Amino acid sequence: MRLVLSCLLLSPIVARADDIADWGRAKVRAQKEGLAPAVAPSTAEPEQPGAPAVWRERTIIPFWKEKLPGGPALVPAFTPPTSLAPLVRAVRAGVVNISAKNDARSRGLGSGFVITSDGLVVTNAHVIERAETIVVRAADGKSRDARVVGRDPETDLALLRLTDAADLPVVTLGDSDELEVGDWVVAIGNPFGLDTSVTHGLISARERVIGVGPFDDFIQTNALINPGNSGGPLFDMKGHVVGVTTAIMNQGQGIGFAVPVNLVKELLPNLRDNGTPVRGWLGVTVSQVKVSAPGEAVIVDVYPESPAARAGLLPGDRLVSVNGKPVDRYQQLLRRIAIQGPGVVVKLGIVRGGKVINASALLSTRPAAGPSKAMASGGRIESLGLVLGELEPSEGQGVRVEAVAPGSIAELGGLVVGDVIVEVNRTAVTSLRQLQELVLATPTAEPVLLKFKRGDASRFLALKRRS
Repeated sequence: MRLVLSCLLLSPIVARADDIADWGRAKVRAQKEGLAPAVAPSTAEPEQPGAPAVWRERTIIPFWKEKLPGGPALVPAFTPPTSLAPLVRAVRAGVVNISAKNDARSRGLGSGFVITSDGLVVTNAHVIERAETIVVRAADGKSRDARVVGRDPETDLALLRLTDAADLPVVTLGDSDELEVGDWVVAIGNPFGLDTSVTHGLISARERVIGVGPFDDFIQTNALINPGNSGGPLFDMKGHVVGVTTAIMNQGQGIGFAVPVNLVKELLPNLRDNGTPVRGWLGVTVSQVKVSAPGEAVIVDVYPESPAARAGLLPGDRLVSVNGKPVDRYQQLLRRIAIQGPGVVVKLGIVRGGKVINASALLSTRPAAGPSKAMASGGRIESLGLVLGELEPSEGQGVRVEAVAPGSIAELGGLVVGDVIVEVNRTAVTSLRQLQELVLATPTAEPVLLKFKRGDASRFLALKRRS
């Protein structure tokens, strides 16, 4: 009674404690049994002075979206697998452990997977970097020597050839474009030298840019990845490889990254045939323009006598697909062209004057130095080999890289189209003109220190200008 009196001091219209408790139990029971919405007790002021208060029911009307009793589910119900053992048994024979050593006796551990029965193995480039000897151990415990067939640091992929290999079990490569955030995945590898360790998790995000290289396009997963997992396969629930586990985020747990297998498949012929990949060259400079979708690739310039010129591409064309796959960001265009080798014909979908036009271009090798007259758009800094453009006010501060001359200091330093320069010599950049003035004010004998952003990552780069 003391509780009720104290409540009455706060509000003239209250419900008794036992009524509230009864209502709470009734609400839970109604929700479990799928009955009508529960109602809360309330009182009203007496209609006449001196008359007792009348207890009434107040219906709670949701102002939020709520599942109705017997209503349809948002997604079809599914039953998670009770065990991943059948999947693991089906694929683990194609997963290998890799040990790389050099003359300094340093040793690197990693993982990989067999893609051909005669011994071609995919792994990460950093796993076998500077290796003098490479030993690969299969799931059956047998070890074989391996040599490097091809290596590409920019995508962090490598292709190995095992000696004395025949009739090896292989994995099946899937389609990473079919992945959706929330799909289940399984990682198998060699973390800390623990053979054939299995972890599982979800696809947390796709197309992550983490600042590792110019072709960043990572799958993010919470499947546990540790040192030694590098180069190992990421499987979908059908047992297909959908990624190559590559990186982890030191600041957090359960955040790992994998190279999409579709990028791997496009690069493999180049690695096998050329060793060090020779990048395909289309011969255009592109800019990110918000036309119908964020990040569309719009041609700014076409190099004379280039594959693009011979294919009939023109400034102002919007590139919307490569080999039938949509391109909605110019970073995608860069990746899909560059990972092809010279001599490869690519099919391009372009929009010109509101009409879709199909074109085919025979890619060539990138020239050692690009013709300066082809870099006529935007702000040019010839000493660095850059064409720069202003950002829209909504895009923040900085200056965007719109073209990088082949063979230039900027290209050798790793700048790519789409990078945003935000500082020069520790001074924040707010305009193209300011950036040009800061570069010109730097003594010729001193490097120009650039801070630039690529996706969500920031990096520094010192470039020594050519005279």
